[in-house]
Amino acid sequence: MKKSKLWFSFFVGPILIAFLLVVVIPAITGVYYSFTDWNGIENKATFVGVSNYIEIFKEGNGFIQAFVFTATFSLVSVITINLIGFGLALLVTRGMKTSNILRSIFFMPNMVGGLILGFIWQFIFTKAFDSIGAKLGWEFLRGWLSTTATGFWGLVILMSWQMSGYMMVVYIAALEGIPESLKEAAEIDGANGFQKLINITIPLVAPAFTVGLFLTLSNSFKLFDQNLSLTAGGPYNSTQMLALNIYNSAFVYNEFGIAQAKAVIFLITVAAITLTQLNFSKKKEVEM
Repeated sequence: MKKSKLWFSFFVGPILIAFLLVVVIPAITGVYYSFTDWNGIENKATFVGVSNYIEIFKEGNGFIQAFVFTATFSLVSVITINLIGFGLALLVTRGMKTSNILRSIFFMPNMVGGLILGFIWQFIFTKAFDSIGAKLGWEFLRGWLSTTATGFWGLVILMSWQMSGYMMVVYIAALEGIPESLKEAAEIDGANGFQKLINITIPLVAPAFTVGLFLTLSNSFKLFDQNLSLTAGGPYNSTQMLALNIYNSAFVYNEFGIAQAKAVIFLITVAAITLTQLNFSKKKEVEM
């Protein structure tokens, strides 16, 4: 018994210490600084109470606008990424000869860094789209990323293109775990492809949907590098997401106290949404 406890402490101890140093202590320190006027440069940090939290909700601060934009973007991205990912998983599990090649191609964008993807798609939207629009006379392709609407859909396209392949892998694992006997029994009973999808595939893949929704929701809300490299929050901060808004407050305007207050609210929001989504998805799984 003592030997097992010793081995447990040996393996878990370093991880626990690292977690405390990297996550817990910085989080507690950040909460403290959210109640101060620290500028991130001087050692002096005066306690100001809840004034930072009041300040961030004032008009002109940009936090509410960034929050609404992030929430809208996350909602649309979660739907598109999971639908495309599930569709790709259905495609590559049909037993085609090119399935393995297609899996590699679809997953490849997820291996590229967010900053690089942002700059690649910035070139596509501003140069390639503009050239095609000029030659074909399609005005809707010209001036992409120059308006809030096109900037929004540019971010959605980029995020969907990057994460759909990752979600595909999650759904492939779930689809390949469905017993073939169920599909064969459904075929004997005369069920067509759509009926098998609705009554067998989707209910049995429900746990994977929970994982997919959790991953895409958390990643969409925390999006930073793609936002920075694709639009940098423009035009006029109308496509600025929460993570970029917090970054600008801290490192552009040196308002670390306000940035920490925003980060605390950001943390509480993401935690609340994630826990609610997990609870709702688990209930749906039971019902199915």
